[in-house]
Order: sequence, then structure tokens, then C-alpha cells
Amino acid sequence: MTSPASALIAIDWGTSNLRASLLDASGAEIETRATPGGVMAVKNGAFGEALLALCGDWIERRADALIASGMVGSRQGWKEAAYLDCPAGLAEAAAQLTRVDVLPDVPLHIVPGLTCRSPDGEDDVMRGEETQMWGADLAPGSICMLPGTHAKWAWIGEAGQVTRFATYMTGELYGLLTQHGILGRLMTFGQSSPEAFEAGVRLGLEQHDNATHVIFAARTAGLMGRVPAEGLPDYLSGILMGIEIASATRTERPRAVVLLGDDGLCSRYAKALELAGIASTRAADGATTRGQWRVAQAAGLVERQP
Repeated sequence: MTSPASALIAIDWGTSNLRASLLDASGAEIETRATPGGVMAVKNGAFGEALLALCGDWIERRADALIASGMVGSRQGWKEAAYLDCPAGLAEAAAQLTRVDVLPDVPLHIVPGLTCRSPDGEDDVMRGEETQMWGADLAPGSICMLPGTHAKWAWIGEAGQVTRFATYMTGELYGLLTQHGILGRLMTFGQSSPEAFEAGVRLGLEQHDNATHVIFAARTAGLMGRVPAEGLPDYLSGILMGIEIASATRTERPRAVVLLGDDGLCSRYAKALELAGIASTRAADGATTRGQWRVAQAAGLVERQP
């Protein structure tokens, strides 16, 4: 059986991982390859070599356009791509792709990131999540929440553009506090404790304006025997998620949020949102690749289907 002709190599290149998908003329995946060679693992700026090692056989045919999103366009990446001011959508992104050459006359087009300024005057940025959202078929006026090391909450406009967003370092804080701080000393890892998680979420929701104090409860609850050692990791996780949700919804309480990302994390956030009285739904899988395909179409890198 003859394999379908390819049209686009879509590259999701983040801090820790590199994934490349070969897409046909309709945007469907023919083949996907992945490696833990994220941006931070690339030595001496050898991004071209890293990409060729993963999918050089695809690239050397020179038959397909190439597009990438994520931290590959950051200051620590291959080449820094622009930040688009919000509100921004597919058309704006397609008009400001950044080019680097993988091989002579074989360009890779990097999707720009987004920036916005909060009401308190602080700047915020994202790279990669914008492309996921453009591929997630989000309804106008919806709120999308993307769990992760740096969780994102984004508000979607009537034309599908990202109007504003906010970043919460919930995942990174959890890692730092458990691995490099005193809170982790009392913890036993590897066991799930739904009761401790829910108790932590409720505490974080109630005391979000007292965050640095209430986080210490993940130590005192262990010292006083109120939460067992194996429950403390989930207790802290719940506290941090509760603080995040209360902060993100303090000025505008949504009825529902769309969760986009890893299954396990989305399930935890769904429970935390439920405890906060907020409904949630899941975005369909494959949003990043669909978003890359749509940006490539808007930029004229691949033909639009009739």
C-alpha cells in the first residue's frame, strides 16, 4: 500500500522534549517521532544537528514545509521569535514567523509567542501554548486552562484570538518546595491520597491571599500528625492548585473552564475546579499539531483544502 504524500513537518520543541510529526496534505499525521532532547539539552547551539538526528530523512527530501512552536523560539532556543501583543490570533502569528535554515534553502518557520500586560502593570509571556489553543477549537468567550510547570489561564475572544492570559508557577513551585526545601523532608512519595489533596485544595481556595503562610501547613500538618507522610505531597499539591484557582478567578468567576494538556494533570485540576464550584471540560487531543497545521495554512506554507 502506498503511503500518503507528506506536506508539513510540524515540530513541538519545548524545554525538555522534542517531537516531530509528518503530516499529509489534509493535516493528518503520517508518523510522529519524539526524543527527550529539549531546548535545554542542546549543547553549543547545535539545534540543526539535533533536529536532523530526529527526522533528517524527512527533511533531506526537501519536499515538505517545516514549522515549529515552543521554547525553540525563546532566547535560549535556536532563534528568538517575536512576542505578539494580545489580542492575537492565527492571522497575526502567520504574518510574523521567524525563519532559520536547517539546511541550505530548507527553512524552518518558528511561531511567535504572545505577551500581555495585566491590570497591575506586570508583563506576561507564553510560547507554545498559543499554538495549542489555536488547534483546540475553543469556543468564543471561553476560558482555557493549560496545566504544567508554568500553568496558563487564557481568555478567548469572539474571533478566536487570545485576548489576555496569566501564568502561575504552580508546577515549578511544587518541584522546588518538595525537592529543595524543608517541606519535602517529612514527605513519603509514590502514594495517592485523594482526601489529602481535597483538603489542600480547600485550604488553598480559602487562604489564597495568605499564600506563603498557608503553604507552610504542608509541614505543620505532618508535624502535628493531621496528615500522614504519604499524604503530604498531595496535600501540598492541593494547596498550590487552590491558591492558583482562587487567584485566577478572583475578579471574574467563570461557570466553566476548558482544560488542555496532560491527562493526569487535567484530571487533578478538574477535581480542584469542582471543589471551587467551577465546571470543566477537556479539549480534544492533538491540539498542538492541529494548531501548527493551521498556522502553516494561514502563512501559505501548505495549500488550503477546498
